[in-house]
Amino acid sequence: MVSYVSVLLYGVGGIVVAGLALLVALQEKLVYVPVLPGLTKSYPFTPDRLRLKYEDIWLNSSDGVRLHAWFIKLFPECPGPTLLFFQENAGNIAHRLEMVRIMLQRLQCNVFMLSYRGYGASDGYPSQHGITMDVQAALDHLVQRIDIDTGRIIIFGRSLGGAVGAVLAKNNPDKVAALILENTFTSILDMAGVLLPVLKYFIGGSGSKGPKILNRFVRSPWSTIDIIGQVKQPILFLSGLQDEMVPPDHMRMLYAKAAAHNRQCIFVEFPTGMHMDTWLAGGDHYWRTIQLFLEQHAPPKKEDHPNHDAYGSNV
Repeated sequence: MVSYVSVLLYGVGGIVVAGLALLVALQEKLVYVPVLPGLTKSYPFTPDRLRLKYEDIWLNSSDGVRLHAWFIKLFPECPGPTLLFFQENAGNIAHRLEMVRIMLQRLQCNVFMLSYRGYGASDGYPSQHGITMDVQAALDHLVQRIDIDTGRIIIFGRSLGGAVGAVLAKNNPDKVAALILENTFTSILDMAGVLLPVLKYFIGGSGSKGPKILNRFVRSPWSTIDIIGQVKQPILFLSGLQDEMVPPDHMRMLYAKAAAHNRQCIFVEFPTGMHMDTWLAGGDHYWRTIQLFLEQHAPPKKEDHPNHDAYGSNV
């Protein structure tokens, strides 16, 4: 008769083997979802649908992968700032256009929307290494433009986009003025235990307990918790407390790690905000929070308004 302990050991062994097989075979498909169920990889519409003026931008990543982006301006001579927008893991940039339309109006900004490799019209297949090169190509493009204030480039990333943005900000302290993170996870390693609770005993980020024997097999760990403390620029954390995908504790941990090294960190909670709709649920408070952050940490050059004082009156 097989003992209870033997059955338990076999069960644990089965879990480890199954988890390992899942991670090795399917992890990119779990982390990156360029095509939503029932839809196609192509954009369902372009900024024209929302009457937004834009440029189609084509870039080459450093490994030669061809990338597509949209550069959207509120009006042709908009003085900035420019938000470099990084989306979540599912769908493509077209699915974020309604939010971006309001962003342009409320923040009086430009928005650069990059399609990661494998997403939208971009070539290639997504990976952490590849996307890190892609976003660097996007930033390098922006800093070479002569029609924007290159001293006012701010990264805005939601969920996976926040992890992506943190890496880019850390790598480019002299090119990025500030960083905004919304509903971002501590790491994919920690998210594996959230989505598949049985795996949390065998996989996890630097702050987790347990043997973490499956960590070595994760090709896209996106360990934001290990990056955020190295970001020197001002950081705004926007956390939806009803987030059904990423536990809000992840944002609190990221803030605590960043604030221990960076005094220019701000943490704001939105009680009814979910993973994808915090910008909508937060209403005026959401947009005013970002506006004040930009005014403080990415202000226009004084020469941009030589005839006005701080309150807008003529002098």
